[in-house]
Amino acid sequence: MRLTTEQVKKVAKLANLTLTPEEEEKYADQLTKILGHIEELNSVNTDSVEPTFNINASRNVLREDEALGNGLSQEDALLNAPIKEDAVPAGRQAGIFCNKRSF
Repeated sequence: MRLTTEQVKKVAKLANLTLTPEEEEKYADQLTKILGHIEELNSVNTDSVEPTFNINASRNVLREDEALGNGLSQEDALLNAPIKEDAVPAGRQAGIFCNKRSF
């Protein structure tokens, strides 16, 4: 399947790229070759091949998440908030404009 320059123009427009006519022709050739390789890969029978999700035998080496205590109380969490409305940080200082009506 040969890609046309019109298809390349459409892809370039979607990617917000400006291409010269020479580039359009060049990319049409390159993308046609790439699609040819993909068609070749799709033609390979992989029915007996186990799906691969990890190419090495590593395992998750990170620790499990665990809660350490009860965390901050609402009072402690809002301790440094310059403006508090109904126990919620409010105003420009909180990074957003929020009040009880915005939730």
